[in-house]
Amino acid sequence: MADLVLRSAGAPDIAAVLAFWRVAAEDRHRPADTGAAIATLHLRDPDALILAMDGDRIVGTVIAGWDGWRCHLYRLAVSPGRRREGIARALISAAEARFRILGATRVDAMVLDDNEQAHRIWIACGYHRQDEWARWIKPL
Repeated sequence: MADLVLRSAGAPDIAAVLAFWRVAAEDRHRPADTGAAIATLHLRDPDALILAMDGDRIVGTVIAGWDGWRCHLYRLAVSPGRRREGIARALISAAEARFRILGATRVDAMVLDDNEQAHRIWIACGYHRQDEWARWIKPL
């Protein structure tokens, strides 16, 4: 992890992020990712998508969304061959630092119920399941 660099994604990264998520991200139940959606995220909040880079290769991502009131973490993904190296922890830490600078006091994370490996990193970083809430969705 010595050569790992964390940085915000830019418009030129969109295609590489999509390719990375096809390999490293999970959840077949969500709508397909699109370049247009990432471009819109970047226009609205240029620092929201954080990349972990090893040279010119993406090895991890997290979206650190801030709506001005609440903080939300999405799309934490690490290259399958690079897991358990501290990359996810570094991304979570960078996202939390971003939120603190923005004045936030609490963060939530979207985590798949059946992804036990993901549960371990979230727990290790101090997160816990909030049993009182459920996510309700409606496709548009």
